[in-house]
Amino acid sequence: MIKIYFSLALLFFVFQSGFSQTDKLISGKVLHEQFPVGKVEVANFNSKKTTITNAAGEFSILVKSGDALLFVSRNHDIKKIMVDKKTIDQNNLIVSLILKPEQLEEVVITKMPSIKLSIDKGYEQGKLDKYALEKSARSLKTGVYNGSIENGMDFMRIGGMILGLFIKEKEKIKISPPTIEFTALAKSSCDQKFYIETLKLKPDEIPLFLQFCDADPKSKTLIENSNILSMMDFLTSKNIEFKKL
Repeated sequence: MIKIYFSLALLFFVFQSGFSQTDKLISGKVLHEQFPVGKVEVANFNSKKTTITNAAGEFSILVKSGDALLFVSRNHDIKKIMVDKKTIDQNNLIVSLILKPEQLEEVVITKMPSIKLSIDKGYEQGKLDKYALEKSARSLKTGVYNGSIENGMDFMRIGGMILGLFIKEKEKIKISPPTIEFTALAKSSCDQKFYIETLKLKPDEIPLFLQFCDADPKSKTLIENSNILSMMDFLTSKNIEFKKL
């Protein structure tokens, strides 16, 4: 009798164990940046069962606790998800995939086509003019000059090119006067002692005070006609406004 009860208890335990390990169907959705991803292969690594997501990124597959699900897509990194009891109970698995970095395909040039060395039309035309000049010079040396040049150049255009070169050189010679910032001028005109002892400013307030002064249009006049006395008067008057802030 004891053996019978023991056998029944063992059978019940095996039955319960087998029942707890029964595969359950779960559903889910595969996304990339909130957009559904279709044609993703979903594989149960343990049971070897597979399925494919539809156009809406949805799938269903049999799993049990402890299984590993692999999500394989041609354009995305492989994703691995471990299934637990919570995953099965929720039955709404959301999987986000990461797009693979784009890879540049290797390009092999088997034949070099005949192309221009430059897309600069001015540069290309300059080469043609030089070639025509050399060719005409050779013609003058080897033949009788008849008053014309074979394949002559467009002298009006070349004259314009030469004039353009002179203009560019002239532009290079022009040197714009250096611009002086008000802050630098104010610091060079009045030493730090003036700001601290006369204007009663703290060292860390001086940069902010100079920015405040620079915002005044009158500071531009001081830059053009710099004068120590006018600079000190201007700073003193602006300091009164600055203290009121």
